[in-house]
Amino acid sequence: MLRTVLVAALTAALIGAPAAQAAPSAPGDLVEYKPVIATAPAKAWKLLYRSTSATGQPSTVSGILLVPHTPWTNGPRPLVTYAVGTHGLGDRCAPSTRLTNGSENEVLLMGQALSRGWAVVVTDYEGLGTPGTHTYAVGQSEGRAVLDAARAAARVPEAGLSKTGPVGVFGYSQGGQAAAFAGELQPSYAPDVNLVGVAEGGVPADLNAVLKFNDGGPAFGLVLGAAVGYSTAYPELPFNDVLNTKGEQAVAKVKEACTVELGAAAPFARLNDFTTVPNVSSDPRWQARLGENLAGKTKPGAPVYLYHASLDELIPLSVGKGLRDRYRALGADVTWQEFPLLEHIGGVSAGGPVAMSWLGTKF
Repeated sequence: MLRTVLVAALTAALIGAPAAQAAPSAPGDLVEYKPVIATAPAKAWKLLYRSTSATGQPSTVSGILLVPHTPWTNGPRPLVTYAVGTHGLGDRCAPSTRLTNGSENEVLLMGQALSRGWAVVVTDYEGLGTPGTHTYAVGQSEGRAVLDAARAAARVPEAGLSKTGPVGVFGYSQGGQAAAFAGELQPSYAPDVNLVGVAEGGVPADLNAVLKFNDGGPAFGLVLGAAVGYSTAYPELPFNDVLNTKGEQAVAKVKEACTVELGAAAPFARLNDFTTVPNVSSDPRWQARLGENLAGKTKPGAPVYLYHASLDELIPLSVGKGLRDRYRALGADVTWQEFPLLEHIGGVSAGGPVAMSWLGTKF
């Protein structure tokens, strides 16, 4: 049974927490948590915590906290709030589930943080592993979920984490977008989070450019997934009401898909193939929401390590360079690294360990 913090007396009886706890109502507050066994060298807890949607509404997000078995003696234990890359839209794809059933493909990178003695908290993002549809590729939602995961982790009594301890953010691909928005939102949304560094790679910083690049490409399913994510986060956007029969069938498939099935959902298709009106993303309402999710419009609250593979076949290098240039124009502390002759997956294989080492210089 999940342990709840909604009833203070029950919480105290179950885990020895202080008898007077407020009902969870603020971003980062724990709703429930329970110990689980994860396929990682760490103690683990499944979390359910409060966050905020892209439109500013209260939401509830799940995740998982990993704390190394080895003690940490050099001040507060550092915490990495880890933003995973594309896992899909089906609830079975949530990293908190995959870390307990042995199917998580980013566990080796998480392990690099754990092996350094750092705690790791992994958000499932809004709607992934919880009721509703995942708001895939919506940076405003993802960034808040990443920051609130850090807050929630520090509220697990057995974890022994400090609410003022150093926090780093790590993410690649969708996770890179989430990390970017966490960095940009932290000064206004979560100034209580002691953010010391943000490592982000393969960032789909400009969704307009990424959607156009992949429309008609082999991984078009990612475009369809993003359209589902945006129409979920922003119900006023014309999408579900302009789907044709083929589109309705494809969307139903995408909503249950994990990474590989999502990317391969409709190879070489175009968004126009699935709608009754052309160029739906050119609608002013779409453009306004995509503009809200353009990364690099606000100076991040901590130094940034930004990296990109030169031959990225999903998120073109120009998108990464554009983010770099916007950061620099804002006066951000940004370290840029380009990995030559590598594509999207190669970018994280080469850059992920470097990014972890960079975070180590900030703790």
